[in-house]
Amino acid sequence: MEKRVQELHRLLHQYNYEYHVLDNPSVPDAEYDKLLHELIAIEDKHPEFKTADSPTVRVGAEPLSKFDKVNHDTPMLSLGNAFNEEDLNAFDTRVRNEVGDVEYMVELKIDGLAVSLKYVEGKFVQGLTRGDGTTGENITENLRTIYAIPLSINEPLTFEVRGEAYMPKKSFIALNKKREANGEQLAANPRNAAAGSLRQLDSRLAAKRKLDIFLYSVNDLRELNATRQSDALDRLDELGFKTNHERKLCKNMQEVLDYIRLWTEKRNDLAYDIDGIVIKVNDLAKQDELGFTAKSPKWAIAYKFPAEEVITTLKDIELSIGRTGVVTPTAILEPVSVAGTTVGRASLHNEDLIHEKDIRIGDSVVIRKAGEIIPEVVRVVLERRPEDTEVYHMPEVCPSCGHELVRIEGEVALRCINPKCDAKLVEGVIHFVSRTAMNIDGLGERIVQSLYQEEIINDVADIYNLKREQLLPLERMGEKKVDKLLSAIEASKSNSLERLLFGLGIRHLGAKACQILAQEYHTMEKLKVVTIDELTAIDDIGHKMAQSLVTYMQNEDIIKLIDKLEASGVNMSYNGQKKEDIKVHPVFGNKTIVLTGKLSIMSRSDATKALTNLGAKVTSSVTKKTDLLIAGEDAGSKLSKAESLGIEVWNESMMIKHLSNES
Repeated sequence: MEKRVQELHRLLHQYNYEYHVLDNPSVPDAEYDKLLHELIAIEDKHPEFKTADSPTVRVGAEPLSKFDKVNHDTPMLSLGNAFNEEDLNAFDTRVRNEVGDVEYMVELKIDGLAVSLKYVEGKFVQGLTRGDGTTGENITENLRTIYAIPLSINEPLTFEVRGEAYMPKKSFIALNKKREANGEQLAANPRNAAAGSLRQLDSRLAAKRKLDIFLYSVNDLRELNATRQSDALDRLDELGFKTNHERKLCKNMQEVLDYIRLWTEKRNDLAYDIDGIVIKVNDLAKQDELGFTAKSPKWAIAYKFPAEEVITTLKDIELSIGRTGVVTPTAILEPVSVAGTTVGRASLHNEDLIHEKDIRIGDSVVIRKAGEIIPEVVRVVLERRPEDTEVYHMPEVCPSCGHELVRIEGEVALRCINPKCDAKLVEGVIHFVSRTAMNIDGLGERIVQSLYQEEIINDVADIYNLKREQLLPLERMGEKKVDKLLSAIEASKSNSLERLLFGLGIRHLGAKACQILAQEYHTMEKLKVVTIDELTAIDDIGHKMAQSLVTYMQNEDIIKLIDKLEASGVNMSYNGQKKEDIKVHPVFGNKTIVLTGKLSIMSRSDATKALTNLGAKVTSSVTKKTDLLIAGEDAGSKLSKAESLGIEVWNESMMIKHLSNES
């Protein structure tokens, strides 16, 4: 029996490699399935024969309760970005100035999720996400479901192999067909679908998504006895890993640029998505000589493709009213696919932009996803303009309440100044209950709108008088959800003053300004009578902020609202660390710090609070006055600017290490 199990392992691993890596199967699918079912039957009867590298582990294990955080053996750094030929030539000049003549290994940049696979004596034992580069999430069971990942290799090597897990286009199409048939929301693009699949706690769901992977490096290339990146990729092929064979060795930057032009044109012909080209110095000794920044290798760069642009029809312009009364126009488009997602709306920002670009309802317009995220109208295709289009003018009255709209001097936005405007009131409540304000979980936009429509609430203070019998009749509000919501409302009463201030939505006062004011004045009573001169004497509180707060506190309706909140039991005092109690941290104290990119261990707000409590000043912009940049995953222009200014850069793990040492 044991010999048969070993034989089945050998055959199934061989057939799997031929099918998923070489794309050249030697047996029909039915033969593979028959052997796999035979092995499953044997392991069910004799579990002592089931091993960690058995082909049967790819079908998915029991669901996990969470993903553990695990350190990479060596940091898994991200690459700096280039967006044009000028950036690439600057990279080439810097490299050649430092190490002389070089050749480049150029590879397709797969649009997926960066992962690290750990092998111990040739056995796959652990798979991690990139995370912050030092610490990733353990997604081993999900990665086992990717058939292109060998569960064992033919040499007893111990190392981490790096690569990009992705969803092939055909798998993405199949996934969305199934979702559509089930009435589920369609996945936006293969990259998001792959990332979501690998973060399923139930690996059986991940197994159904039919993901794939390309491997491109190891944590220490010398483990492969390689002296060049091209040799290392060849060795990964020999060991049974799947690498991308569209790579090319280029002797100079001109050859690199030719390769980029080729794949810019051919990228849509591939069976998978790419979002750029990776350029690496091929010689490992020269890589060592060039070294690293805190975030990226200096011997590699990623060229990012320009944002995709498409043409569609602007069907209408929709207006929405924000909590401060600003009227925002939104383009309603004939739905079109842009950079892998379906776009039906795009922000037009304000009337000035509409007139500047002469955008009219009925126009054919060019749409682009700015930064691959936010859709924007780039320009009008004038030669396609219908004859009957008219110049667009914003309305003179609020589309919600009918009150006259005004444009405040020095601003481009039209604004509704009616304090009783329903749209403003609803948006104000949505802001008040949001996570960064009073954090009332369960009171979403739909429920807030229902409460207004039913005239159950008229202002934010009415939230604290809600009863079970008022909530239960609302759509999708069962007893458990109502109880949970009422508990969240009750818990929010004890929030510190800065959360209440921010939740009230005072114009020009962001979360940081509210934190400063609460820490300075401690109580709402003191803030009610503060003067502009007193406020502007505080660092980071400017004249506009001061004037806005004083004007707000002089409004009788506002004072009544605050009194109503206090009567309902809402805390009016600062609960946080007082200025005089702040210990000046030896590392962070009196430093100006900027956070950028995605933090994976702490939330941005928690990191800001922790740093502020240790005497740091956390700002949003990188300037010459910035002392330190904390760069999370996918850090962008702020990281580039910090590096150009010579500002010290840390990753998240380094920040947490120093946060844990508070003396």
